[in-house]
Amino acid sequence: MKMILLCYPADEADLKLVSAAAPDHEIVVGSQDSVSPALQNAEIFCGHIKSAVDWQAVTAKGNLKWIQSSAAGLDHCLVPAILNSDVAVSGASGLFADQVAAQAMALVYGLLRGLPVFFRNQLAKVFERISLDDIRTRDVAVLGCGGNGQRIARLLAGECRKLVATDLFPSSVDHQGRYSVVHADETDQVLKESDIVICTLPLDASTTGFLDERRLNLIRPGGYLINVGRGKLVDEVALVSLLQSARLRGAGLDVFATEPLPESSPLWEMPNVILTPHVGAQSPTRNRDVTLLFCENLRRFNNRLPLINLVDKGLGMPRPENRLETAWRSADWATGRAIP
Repeated sequence: MKMILLCYPADEADLKLVSAAAPDHEIVVGSQDSVSPALQNAEIFCGHIKSAVDWQAVTAKGNLKWIQSSAAGLDHCLVPAILNSDVAVSGASGLFADQVAAQAMALVYGLLRGLPVFFRNQLAKVFERISLDDIRTRDVAVLGCGGNGQRIARLLAGECRKLVATDLFPSSVDHQGRYSVVHADETDQVLKESDIVICTLPLDASTTGFLDERRLNLIRPGGYLINVGRGKLVDEVALVSLLQSARLRGAGLDVFATEPLPESSPLWEMPNVILTPHVGAQSPTRNRDVTLLFCENLRRFNNRLPLINLVDKGLGMPRPENRLETAWRSADWATGRAIP
């Protein structure tokens, strides 16, 4: 019997759903410690790998046919051995868009309304009124207009003065005229015209260190950086320097180059920074949402239909026609659960 290997916090109800979707497969629940050897015997894997895997050995064995990531980030499995193989990869991009957008809103408004200062004053029992910022007077950029970026843009477009998003496929974004979408090649110009920059980009070879010292300096003086994408997109040393000099007024970060964030990082003590521990996608329904997406993709896999969020290995991400938000517009596979 062929094996499906799961490595995410699936409960008994989740396992029943997966078993019903793949009755001819053995369902095995693995841990981060056991996932590497188990992968060599699995036909299908669903989860997020945080431990070392001998991907060359996995692909050489020839059993693995498909990886369904339970996270939006794919850097844990888009390694050379997989990129150069016939193993299909699909992700969870857009699956947690509501939650990530809520996290981004908390970081944006928390900075604009002075919460880092007020939290410190609360602990010190200091009652101090300070000057605050107003999003209605600010221009916003959203870098990356996939599922998360689109949700953030829809929420902020009517609140800020102007919003511009960037994407590799700008014509594919259904913005309904509420904001502008330009090609990612125009990022530098967009940064120059922005007070608040929200980063939702995926991490790959082309985006690692994307927001380096040069690009961070393009943001308008007194601007803000919000990162709900991946930590290694941002040069944290340069960011700290710009925050210390007040070239940037604040930063809201849910992701970091090294996680957990080292105790030695200056970011911990900065009064113009809000830090959250990579919780943007968390919610009570996260694991069930993963299971529903996986079960629908199991149906598609078994019927040789296009997978939702199927990754174009040349791009390192799904093409627009395969994105979850595109599939969701006419789907009924998540009955009773409004996947964003």
